[in-house]
Amino acid sequence: MARKFLYGVVLLVVMALVAALVMRVYSKELTRFAFVPRGAFEALGPLPADYYKRSEAWISRPGVIDDPALWMPDGTARMPPGPAPVFFAHPTSYLARDHWNAPLDDKDSRFRADLFVRGMASAFNGAGPVYVPRYRQAAFGAFLTTKPEARRALDIAQGDLAQAFDAFVAQVPPDAPIVIAGHSQGSLHLLRILRDKVRGKPLAQRIVAVYLVGWPVSAARDLPELGLPACTRPDQTGCVASWMSFAEPADPTLLLEAWRAQPGLDGKPRDKEPALCFNPLTGRIGGSAPASANLGTLVPARDLKSGRIVAQAVPARCEAQTGLLMLGDPPEMGTFVLPGNNYHIYDIPLFWTNLRADIARREAAWLAARGRQ
Repeated sequence: MARKFLYGVVLLVVMALVAALVMRVYSKELTRFAFVPRGAFEALGPLPADYYKRSEAWISRPGVIDDPALWMPDGTARMPPGPAPVFFAHPTSYLARDHWNAPLDDKDSRFRADLFVRGMASAFNGAGPVYVPRYRQAAFGAFLTTKPEARRALDIAQGDLAQAFDAFVAQVPPDAPIVIAGHSQGSLHLLRILRDKVRGKPLAQRIVAVYLVGWPVSAARDLPELGLPACTRPDQTGCVASWMSFAEPADPTLLLEAWRAQPGLDGKPRDKEPALCFNPLTGRIGGSAPASANLGTLVPARDLKSGRIVAQAVPARCEAQTGLLMLGDPPEMGTFVLPGNNYHIYDIPLFWTNLRADIARREAAWLAARGRQ
């Protein structure tokens, strides 16, 4: 029996080593196999014209019961919100491969979206009321393939968010300052919304800042199409901030491949230029800052439903060649770190308190410039 047991242990060790080798060599292929939708593409029409007038169309909005965007970490005092409504586009929460676009009533994706809003959009609730729409997001697997169905799925999601943005603008005071923010897929769609609905329009003068987190932004191919500059000063308004968090050693291959496979907003191919890198610890593009500059990282509980603020936990350095925001040694944030030391899900929680301060500072500058403070 002892010999059989030892044989069994050896077999398990060998199997584990083989699995690790397979994952190392074929990780991209296995990831695509696991997540790229297998079903036929469903050509979905636009949502009803009045959809975003309904309360069920919003994860967060004034009047929503148990609004996850109003959540605050343990021991954190809530301050009176400012006057700037926030439009936040949440990241991908649909991981299944049954559909190319998430059904609006999918329970799993709704549950994950609520968790993301609690941990990410809550950083913005000091600016003013937070609006987070539900939308028929493209499946996670749409970002892992060049199939034409992926582009069509993204267009459907884009159409929903553009419709939600119009409803948001119609619902907030017509002279109110506005903060626009998103993460991952949400940031991708916001790029087109800014180009199509903000650039060159009176609405652009109301922008406090735009936070396009977790998706690369090209300074050459994307930024000029937005009509807004990068945030180069901590008190600058009407500017764009974007970052992607990686610990070392970093492997951003999957992310950068997906980005570079698509043309920029100007329709031209992207080259290997670095992505725009905003450092939340300095309030500027580029540069580095030690952990002592971090006012507070939101360290989530295992279930992501609660968390605590830990000061001086994580440094940040913009890496010049890629535009990644480097964290140094991998910080202990939880089990949801992506391959390649990609801290994608934690892009905002890593700098939760600094981001709140950054928003408040820019909001105060916007109000002061207009004599409204």
